[in-house]
Amino acid sequence: MEEDQYRDTYRHINPLKCVFEKSINSRRCHCAAAHRFCLADREGVSCTDKETHRHCLTLLDTVRRNALFAMRLTRVDGPLPHNKEMRVQIGGLLGLQKLLHISPEPGIEIADIKALITQVLAHYGTVEQLPFDQIVQQIVRYEGRARRQRKPVRE
Repeated sequence: MEEDQYRDTYRHINPLKCVFEKSINSRRCHCAAAHRFCLADREGVSCTDKETHRHCLTLLDTVRRNALFAMRLTRVDGPLPHNKEMRVQIGGLLGLQKLLHISPEPGIEIADIKALITQVLAHYGTVEQLPFDQIVQQIVRYEGRARRQRKPVRE
């Protein structure tokens, strides 16, 4: 499938793309509002709840802005590189869990993104009232999976 055709089809079948799609596809996060699907040989994640999508979008945009300095960036004109985006998404969610004193489950860092954001908003009121200095600390500490060692090619 040609890349442009793939993107057009993806947008058509997934009008409400999950904001945390990368984190969910990494199998390190789950969400009650997420719906996984396959298109060609790739996986996608859509959001099944418009209000949850709006909360996630607002939260992630605000976390990104607050984490720019810690990520050694001055501004973001487009999507972040994959590794930095993963740090912002998963590290930011881990920061929210830490604010609420929730321990991650073994093997799964975030059990339910929707529930976590709902609890955070119930506790703090709005995204703007969150203590971003504490959340950014978790983003800085977060390390993704270690790179796989390439096996030497035998001749």
